Amino acid sequence: MIQQLINRYKRMRTQRYLNETYRCQYAFVGMGQHSLTNLYPVLHYLQVPLKYICVTSEHKARLIERKFQGIIATTRLDDILNDESVKGVLVAAAPNAHFSIASQVLQSGKSLFIEKPPCQSVAQLMELIAMQQSSGSRVAMVGLQQRYAPAVQILNKRLKGERHLLNYDLHYLTGAYPEGDALHDLYIHPLDLATWLFGKAEVVSYLEIDERSYILMLRHQHIVGTIELSTCHSWQDAQQSLTVHTHSGTYRLNQCQELIFVPKQPVIAGIPMEKIRPSHQSVEYLYRHDGFSPVLAGNAIYTGGFFQEITTFVNAIEGKQANILTDLQSIEPTLQLIEWVK
Repeated sequence: MIQQLINRYKRMRTQRYLNETYRCQYAFVGMGQHSLTNLYPVLHYLQVPLKYICVTSEHKARLIERKFQGIIATTRLDDILNDESVKGVLVAAAPNAHFSIASQVLQSGKSLFIEKPPCQSVAQLMELIAMQQSSGSRVAMVGLQQRYAPAVQILNKRLKGERHLLNYDLHYLTGAYPEGDALHDLYIHPLDLATWLFGKAEVVSYLEIDERSYILMLRHQHIVGTIELSTCHSWQDAQQSLTVHTHSGTYRLNQCQELIFVPKQPVIAGIPMEKIRPSHQSVEYLYRHDGFSPVLAGNAIYTGGFFQEITTFVNAIEGKQANILTDLQSIEPTLQLIEWVK
């Protein structure tokens, strides 16, 4: 009996996956390490009909056509924009080219997924928003995957239910980053996490502790926080951690892989009971990736939010249920904060 139930569940799970099909055609602009590692695998798993891949090199285009059967490789973006069968374009090119490519895609009326940063300023963001509205592009999303990460989703929901937020500490520490602009390419992630969870921020104090390394104190409507951003550490021990102190206890998020909650010990008549009767501190695991089970939900692409953001993009285009968390308008507070620091 139990084995029959197990087999039935497995059949239902397989059928659900096979029934999730996509009819529209799509194109991808760019083929760097990030897209190959985090984005293309999601498209392959979902079996999204990818018609074009656009790159800057003719040599690379020929290699792509040999590697990816049935894909048209091109060095001309116009080949994609002039093809009416293509409904959605995903862009993960050089960051300084994103605004130009995004502008052309939106003006063509096609839906756009653009990796961060979508542009270099708030003024350029306003231009992209106006282009989407005037051209009628159905979907325009930014690749800020942490908003879609399961641990961040849980934290966001719990914080909304808190009676009173006190303060937070956010640390983002990596090694040297000589190949690009750390503010737009790296620090956009923690700064976006702060503005998405806590709202628009005002910079209270600012300290540049080294070249491209900063400590910020921010004030939001209901909470204050401190953010450390640094490329003075190591890529082999890169860290992103967030601690949020609330009236009921403390939340700790570690790189979207683990989220715990530590309840505050009771205080009676101003007296902390933990000093009178010490006890073991209880810890509630709200989310934890153990790395053991070889299933989709245990894959780093899933826990990091990449799977959910790409699925949301294609579902929105196909008219399926989709909760878009990273539309163009929603990232204005993040770019405002980056501009202030810059």
